[in-house]
Amino acid sequence: MIKQRKFGVWMDNHQATIVGYENEESDKLAVLAQLKSDHSAANSSEKTAHNHEQSVQLKFFKEIASHLLNPVYVHITGTGQAQEQFIHFLADTPQFKNVKTAESTANKMNDEKLLEYFSAQLQ
Repeated sequence: MIKQRKFGVWMDNHQATIVGYENEESDKLAVLAQLKSDHSAANSSEKTAHNHEQSVQLKFFKEIASHLLNPVYVHITGTGQAQEQFIHFLADTPQFKNVKTAESTANKMNDEKLLEYFSAQLQ
């Protein structure tokens, strides 16, 4: 697989860190982006709150996906169910339909530890 088209994403429901190779010639991983999700506002209706939460999540997933340039492999890790939902989002998006994905569970790490973790996962 072409290294510059492999990515790692650590995510939860509120933030994401995207890791990838710096350029085509490089074997060095780097943090490409760190994103935060919009927070949900209080709503008087449970249905309205759910719909708002879904639209905020979709916007967050699209923002993460915009940093994944022509991926062939994406390893997604994090806490909670966000990574599983993101994998379903990728599978349902025509641009990412054929991307190979893998998932794992990991607590929040500093950037250095995250780069170490993904260097083992993206070999």
